[in-house]
Amino acid sequence: MDFAAIMDFLEHGFVVLRPYPYLQAAIVITAFLILAKVFDLFLCRVVRRLVSRSNTNFDDQLIDILHRPVFMTIALFGLAMATFRFDMDPDIQDNTLDVLRTIIILLWVLFGLRFSRLLFVAMGLRKQKPGLIQPATRPLFTNALSVLVVLAGAYAILEAWEINVTGLVASAGIIGLAISFAAQDTLANLVAGVAIIVDKPYQLGDYIILDSGERGQVMHIGLRSTRLLTRDDVEVTIPNGVMGQAKIVNEAGGPRDRYRIRTPIGVAYGSDIDLVMATLLAVAHDHPKISKSPEARVRFRNFGDSSLDFEMLSWIRSPADRGLVTHELNCAIYKAFNKNDIQIPFPQRDLHIKQMPGTAD
Repeated sequence: MDFAAIMDFLEHGFVVLRPYPYLQAAIVITAFLILAKVFDLFLCRVVRRLVSRSNTNFDDQLIDILHRPVFMTIALFGLAMATFRFDMDPDIQDNTLDVLRTIIILLWVLFGLRFSRLLFVAMGLRKQKPGLIQPATRPLFTNALSVLVVLAGAYAILEAWEINVTGLVASAGIIGLAISFAAQDTLANLVAGVAIIVDKPYQLGDYIILDSGERGQVMHIGLRSTRLLTRDDVEVTIPNGVMGQAKIVNEAGGPRDRYRIRTPIGVAYGSDIDLVMATLLAVAHDHPKISKSPEARVRFRNFGDSSLDFEMLSWIRSPADRGLVTHELNCAIYKAFNKNDIQIPFPQRDLHIKQMPGTAD
C-alpha cells in the first residue's frame, strides 16, 4: 500500500467519523502523541547512543534539553490540528491557535536560553589556547545571547497575535541609541576589558608599571576595570578604557620567569677593578634570592667625575622582591667593600681661588 492509498484510507475514515468530532480530535491527538513519543525515543536512545562516543558530554547535555521541546511541539501541533475537527467560532479558533503558538514559542525560548549557557560553557572548556570565550567573559556573552533570544521570542509572540511591532522596534532603536550615547564610557571599558582578556598583556599576579607611574600587582581583571595592589598595600582601580590606551611595562612578562635588577655602585679612582668585580660577584652568589641561572654579572660602565662606575646585574624570581633584595644587596656590598678596603667616594670638587689684578693683599 503506497502513501496515496494510506491518505485515501485516512480521509475515508474521517468521512465516516464526521458525525463524531470529539472522536476525530481524540484520534488526531493520539496520533501526534505517538509521533512525539517516537521522536523522543529516537533522540533519547538512537541519537544519544551515537553521540556517546564523543570525547565531551556536550552532545548528551544538548539532547537532555532538546527532547522535551521537540516532544511538546509535536504534541501541541496535534492539539492545533484537532481544533479543526470542531465547528467552532472562527475567533475562538484563532485565539486557541494563538495560545498554542505562544506556548510553543516559549518552549523554544527556554531552550534557547539553556542552549546559550551550555554552548558558552563548552566553548570555555576547550583545551585549545583560550580565545574570546573565557570564564571572565562568559557571563557577558551568555547574557547578551540570552537577551537576543528573549527579544526574538517576544517578537515572534507579538507576530503570532498579529500585533504591529513597527512602532515598538522604532522606539527600541531610539532608546538604544540614546543609551549608547549616555553609556559610551561604560561600553568603551567593556570593549577594552574583552580586548585585555583576549590579548593578555598582563595576567593575575603580574607586576606592571603604567606610563602614569602606578606600579603594583594585578589583583583583578574585570570587564570594566583592572585592580592593582601597590607596594604600600593600596588598591588602585583603573578603568579598562585607560588600560587599553596606556603604555604598560610588565615586569613579570617575557619568555622567562625571572626579573633582572640593576645595582649601580661607584668606587674610588685607583681601586683594584678585578677585586671590585670579584667582590660584587661574591655578594650576589651568597644571596639566597639571586638566581644561579643565569648567573649575576658585573659591568664597568663609566669613568665618572668622582668614581669608577660599575653595575651589577642579577636575576630574582619575583618582581615583588625587588625592593627587599636591592636593600639587602646594598648592605652586603657596603660591608664587603669595607672588609676589602674598597673605597666608595663622595663627589669632590676642586676650588681654585685667583686674585684679581689690582686688588690689595
